[in-house]
Amino acid sequence: MAEDLAGQITAVGALADPARRALYRFVAGAQAPVSRDQAAAGVGLPRHTVKFHLERLVEDGLLETEYRRLTGRRGPGAGRPAKLYRRSARQFDVTLPERHYDLAGRILAGAVDAAAATGQPVRAAVDAAATAEGRALADPGTPLVDVLAGLGYEPRDTGDGVVLGNCPFHDLAATHTELVCGMNLGLLEALLEQRAGEGRADEGRRAVLDPAPGRCCVVLTAP
Repeated sequence: MAEDLAGQITAVGALADPARRALYRFVAGAQAPVSRDQAAAGVGLPRHTVKFHLERLVEDGLLETEYRRLTGRRGPGAGRPAKLYRRSARQFDVTLPERHYDLAGRILAGAVDAAAATGQPVRAAVDAAATAEGRALADPGTPLVDVLAGLGYEPRDTGDGVVLGNCPFHDLAATHTELVCGMNLGLLEALLEQRAGEGRADEGRRAVLDPAPGRCCVVLTAP
């Protein structure tokens, strides 16, 4: 996730250029994929300039391409298919400090579905969903601090343990503290247990609730 954040920042940064920003808005607002000529006419820039900026937007994942004949003709003499541009399906969500409300939403939506289907209390369903996510995110092939950094926790090894300098669910934790801190705890407990079961050297660490201002309400004890 940390690498993805860097990629998203780079992609969004491409829109700082006024020409690229205008092209992105034009393509995104079109009812169908557009050609270079259509884009050039739409934003009032030379075709060679438009080509450069469109390709940069494709490289950064903001646009996608396809090839299609605009005339509808087929066979000999129909001409080469035109390269067309459309908005990418990729979603960009850049927040600093890093937040992962998509992960919180996935846990909470899964819990609501489980509670509705089984009659399980919602809090117990949240704990179960957080545990499942923690196991799925354990990534035993990656150092623990890198896994935690990828989730937006900003881990800081103090020697006595690991303090998590950032809560990736900050706004939710501020308004639903008990629920979200419990969700954080369940996720990290399961993540550590899964890694321990697969032989990682950090197996001696435990996740414990230790709320304090300016950081996550969970800390990891020393091995």
